[in-house]
Amino acid sequence: MALAQEKTYSISDIYALPEGQRAELIDGQLYNMAPPGTAHQKISWKLHQTIANYISSQNGNCDIYAAPFAVFLNADDKNYVEPDLSVICDRSKINDRGCLGAPDWIIEIVSPSTQQMDYGIKLFKYRTAGVLEYWIVNPMLHTVTVYDFAHGKKTCQYSFEDNIPVCIYKNFNICLSKIIG
Repeated sequence: MALAQEKTYSISDIYALPEGQRAELIDGQLYNMAPPGTAHQKISWKLHQTIANYISSQNGNCDIYAAPFAVFLNADDKNYVEPDLSVICDRSKINDRGCLGAPDWIIEIVSPSTQQMDYGIKLFKYRTAGVLEYWIVNPMLHTVTVYDFAHGKKTCQYSFEDNIPVCIYKNFNICLSKIIG
């Protein structure tokens, strides 16, 4: 939920937050981030491990980062997000502060407090920023919604039991029920 605002915020306001407080910045509005639950953390860790292992097995040039990892989506100081997982294949986008520009693949794991952001505001921001693939993992419904922006394919919804094809990699599928147990 957006914080009550009297001004437009910038990235300097993100860095001025008290130690331990996390927020995202979208179009100059600050959004508080609640700590993730255990199911969220388990899914994030297992996905990170699975994707990292695949990239390594293919001698890939991409890197995967887990939140908290700064993504500066646009060439401005009004947009800063921390996706649950970010896969970045253009290493020139990475510096000591995070990713400058859109990652190739973003995965967000939904919680009750983030649904509106993940399915609405972030979907729009990620698509317009140039993200190639966006997954929304919903542990409450056991679904994964896949947006393949790179190939202009329609949105697909999968269950945790499905072999979900990864759009940015040929011959790579993920079955969440198999990896999270």
